Amino acid sequence: MATKKSSTPKRIERKRAAAKKPAARKNDPLYNQSVEKALAIFEAFGEQGRALNLGEIALATAMTKSSAQRCTHTLEKLGYLHRDAQLKRWVLSPRSLGLANAYLTGHPLLEQATTHLVDLNQVSGESVSLSEPDDTDMVYIARFPSRKRFFIHMPVGHRLPMYCTAAGRAYLSALPEAEAHLILRRSIMRKFTPNTTVDPERVLALIQAARKAGYAWADQESYRGDLTLGAAILGDDGRPIAAVNISGPTSRWTMDELRDKLSSVLLETARAASSGIAARLNER
Repeated sequence: MATKKSSTPKRIERKRAAAKKPAARKNDPLYNQSVEKALAIFEAFGEQGRALNLGEIALATAMTKSSAQRCTHTLEKLGYLHRDAQLKRWVLSPRSLGLANAYLTGHPLLEQATTHLVDLNQVSGESVSLSEPDDTDMVYIARFPSRKRFFIHMPVGHRLPMYCTAAGRAYLSALPEAEAHLILRRSIMRKFTPNTTVDPERVLALIQAARKAGYAWADQESYRGDLTLGAAILGDDGRPIAAVNISGPTSRWTMDELRDKLSSVLLETARAASSGIAARLNER
């Protein structure tokens, strides 16, 4: 009986991990499952933690232990993983950063927006971030932290759901309503803090309010003590391609003060970053 009790949660977790994988490519002769497994391991470290043992890797990726062992061994030989002797767990090596660097190097949006983001950071005195959409999340591709005391660590590559972030709602508000509704229906809404809005009707109302205002806001919905404003960056066709946001702590701001004092400069930054971006994207 003890064996069954201990294995049942593992079976559940394995099913959950499998559900997150792309649909089976049974009719795609070029689809390589080995590549899928290797990438799933990289994603597992982002979701589960910095150091994982073999069992945790297998569980997070819905692999058998033997399959996970082969993949981790190969990634170690290629220099992307190494075994931490003290922790007795696998960790990513510095070489893994090269994957992100390949994406960010020469990124046209970063080249276009960085000067404007730095200006916004200096004018506001608060943390400024740039994020791009990926399915139902926003992925942070640049961050300029406040020089003042701030308690949130938001590394490049971090991802947060669209439904509960100012950046995500700003992006959704710039989409046609039908497309925004489809993204929300695919989203798994859960509470990150007591303030997180998880009622779909309320989320839609906040997105509609962002459409009218031109920017979105979130009051401690992803992190306690964090107030954020977000505005969409648009391509020349008027479709959103990214979002810029300002984060201010409750120790220095109220939401009304943040909106009153920083929304206009945020919108100016978003417009400046949007100008001519389509031409840069086509050059890439």
